Amino acid sequence: MCQADSRPSRRSFLGATGAVTAVGLSAGCQSSSAPPDRSDAPAPTPPVSPTGRYQAGITLPQPAQRNLLAVVADLVDAAPVGPLLAELGEAIRALTEGTDARLMGLSPGDLTVTIGVGPRLVRTVDPDLPGAKDLPRFSRERIAPGARGGDLLIQICADDALVIPVVAAALLEQAGDRIRERWRQSGVRGANVPVAKGRAAPRNLFGFVDGIVGPHTKAEQERDLWLSGPAPVAGGTLAVLRRMDLDLPRFAKLSVAGQEAVFGRRRATGVPLSGGTIASGPDLGAKTPDGRYLVPVDAHARRAHATAVGVGLMLRRSYSIDGPAPGLLFVSFQNDIRTFTNTLTRMDNSDALLDYTTTTASASFLILPGFDAQHPLGSRLFR
Repeated sequence: MCQADSRPSRRSFLGATGAVTAVGLSAGCQSSSAPPDRSDAPAPTPPVSPTGRYQAGITLPQPAQRNLLAVVADLVDAAPVGPLLAELGEAIRALTEGTDARLMGLSPGDLTVTIGVGPRLVRTVDPDLPGAKDLPRFSRERIAPGARGGDLLIQICADDALVIPVVAAALLEQAGDRIRERWRQSGVRGANVPVAKGRAAPRNLFGFVDGIVGPHTKAEQERDLWLSGPAPVAGGTLAVLRRMDLDLPRFAKLSVAGQEAVFGRRRATGVPLSGGTIASGPDLGAKTPDGRYLVPVDAHARRAHATAVGVGLMLRRSYSIDGPAPGLLFVSFQNDIRTFTNTLTRMDNSDALLDYTTTTASASFLILPGFDAQHPLGSRLFR
């Protein structure tokens, strides 16, 4: 499943979230002057390498970090794309390694930065490349011109919310006058619910587990997530961002059974209404003794089902947002834009969930292939 506001200042900061930990006293005799035992302090968050075949922040780390900031910007006319991307890549390496003074002494922890380029920039290279087509318009949209499309995506994720605005300020300073910000959105993921061995998904503001289905195995990711060709985009993927206002008050007036009929899953457990486990795909053919589908015909689990739509799987990430209306930032990754567009077209026709959403921002991007010291970010596409 899956949000324009006035342009915020580059200096705007996200609110930081803190965690309160209880400090236990060790058993046994101690001197009254001995310092408290801090062996229960949280372990340092392991770093995530920014380099490799794929960019970080898509399948790594797992599960995804709790906090996200998406910044969408336009390239100022005449600014060369290649040097800008290469500089951003070098800045990302320094920030994630903790060697950039602009971190203000903060530990980067599991910081990831993911960079994508919009259709206009892809078309300057080759209009037939994946990512060169703009998203079509759909129903239930109320999108200001400044919140549709864009040339550059900077996705910043971290468990430490304080790191994110500091990194955003550093990267925007690095880009300087070569880009002009369109819109930005921060979001947070709820507590994770176990889905399968080594896999978890968070709840959304509707109270349902979100992002259960997706290309989770290596084989599924090679088939449905990563681009395999042509060479300039191999190792990349396609991202769609949709920001939505949610009509929580009206949804909350439904009975729990009514809410479950909208989603096609149990609210408490995430199990499909057709039965099985939370990781089970819904049985779309299962019926009650009197012939009614267990998963209603307009349920989200049916209308967005990859097999029913006839497309591949999309890796979906949803982040809850607050204000002025409660909402959702939906991010999906797929190697064929039709995976998203065909799914939303089918949902547009009859998906009960869309009755409670209004899209206020929308964009798509080619997420660039991975990079390293020998192959700067974007160098294969913008030589």
